[in-house]
Amino acid sequence: MRYRTLGERGPAVSVVGVGGNNFGSRLDEEGTKAVVHAAIDAGITLFDTADTYGGFGDRGGVRGDGERLLGAALKGHRDEVVLATKFGMEMSREADLYGPRGARGYIRHAVEASLRRLGTDRVDLYQYHEPDGVTPLDETVAALRELVDEGKIGHIGCSNLPAEDLSEAFVSTQARYHLLDRGAENDLIPACLSAGVGLLPYYPLANGLLSGKYRRGEQPPPGSRLSWRQGWLTDAALDRVEALTSYATERGLTLLQVAVGGLAALPAVGSVICGAMTPEQVTANAAAADWLPDAADLAALDAIVTPGERIV
Repeated sequence: MRYRTLGERGPAVSVVGVGGNNFGSRLDEEGTKAVVHAAIDAGITLFDTADTYGGFGDRGGVRGDGERLLGAALKGHRDEVVLATKFGMEMSREADLYGPRGARGYIRHAVEASLRRLGTDRVDLYQYHEPDGVTPLDETVAALRELVDEGKIGHIGCSNLPAEDLSEAFVSTQARYHLLDRGAENDLIPACLSAGVGLLPYYPLANGLLSGKYRRGEQPPPGSRLSWRQGWLTDAALDRVEALTSYATERGLTLLQVAVGGLAALPAVGSVICGAMTPEQVTANAAAADWLPDAADLAALDAIVTPGERIV
């Protein structure tokens, strides 16, 4: 596993991270622990969750379960990892009693709740999940800086923030970014490079399209994400998947290696955050970053999906 600094001012993180959106929804406590421990064994240090994770799926989870199960799985390993979580999406009507989700009162309530569920006294990277549309961003950042001064959080990050709002207040931002959607290269990545902010891509495997398990003319595997999500398995997307598969085969690689290693090599990317359902998947995700494309490899990728282009 390789490691790099997140942005110019953030913590050192593994080039592949683990996304916790399956914890508490599609994965129970035992399944979460298995994935987390496999990730640690593979050298992964970045674990990303959110206070809302765990509220959906076929196991009847509730929001907050994602943090609770991740915290339990990290017992005995807390100091070995960079623990990241997010606030700012609706948790419950009760939470709205604390004011707008970007305001100081709400943030202080949210961080204490996350610390309890995670079973820790600090969050290494605390991220504003999405703008609340009401609170001035300066007020949100001021409240977060108070938490840094108090030692409750180590670094400030954001997610789904417009490029024009990025600043040196943040060490990182999260955005949808994968080899079938390079739209972040139009404005967000230039803003990241200007402000010294690291990018944490979500959906790096395009909801599984870049994992190699979806093929033209075949039904999505039962229980897979695209078995219930419409609009991803388009002819245009499958054309590019087939082109990327050929690209991988020519280089003796898997499509997964191209999706993860190729993305990790692009400017501003700090860590490629991949979800996983099994220890085997998380181990494969970690190994995929071993591929280091050279300039010719990257130019050939650009010929398949033009920088800035959105396919799906």
